Amino acid sequence: MTPPEAWAHLAFFRDDWPGIAGRLYGQAFLPGPQAIFRALTLTAPDDVRVVILGQDPYPTPGHADGLAFSVAPGVAPPRSLANIFKEMQDDLGAHPSTGDLSHWARQGVLLLNTALSVPQGQAGGHAGWGWDRLARDAVAEAQRHRPLAFIIWGNHARKALNGLPRPQDLALASAHPSPLSARRGFFGSRPFSQVNQWLDAQGSAPIDWAGLQTSDPKG
Repeated sequence: MTPPEAWAHLAFFRDDWPGIAGRLYGQAFLPGPQAIFRALTLTAPDDVRVVILGQDPYPTPGHADGLAFSVAPGVAPPRSLANIFKEMQDDLGAHPSTGDLSHWARQGVLLLNTALSVPQGQAGGHAGWGWDRLARDAVAEAQRHRPLAFIIWGNHARKALNGLPRPQDLALASAHPSPLSARRGFFGSRPFSQVNQWLDAQGSAPIDWAGLQTSDPKG
């Protein structure tokens, strides 16, 4: 569970991670030690262009893959992710063929949960362990390199990111895509096309959200 080198200098890893690592030691948790920092491994600070925060990993064994909202290949998209794909279809006319969102991460979309571990079957079980500082530290580090686009889904993400988006950043806030709130402002929000329009204005390549291209441009 070694932090990725590009992020290892963050204050979180000096001050908070040793205590969390000690609590995790010897425990079974999801997504497991090999994937716990996958979001940071796939997206280095100077590659981040878009930020999407989730809450914690899926608590069902075999689902969580270390990326917010993403699931392992072969796993049917959970309801929130299915709603994300529905909105993307309406917005762009296409959506990914699987729930594996690693192609987003490789294009500079930071898919970070505000807690990176969860006990099996216990959603939010590690949410109070001090993980939340990592998301803020990571975003602040990414902001050192360029303006960022924030896709802010729901009150949890809004609170986690409070005060971080700057005037030069793009902040798109809507309801969460969960079945309980998707019809309260998530559907029809069209964040994917808005982000790509903003990236184009920044002189940066658009995100291939649907995974239709063969390469992963970072711009």
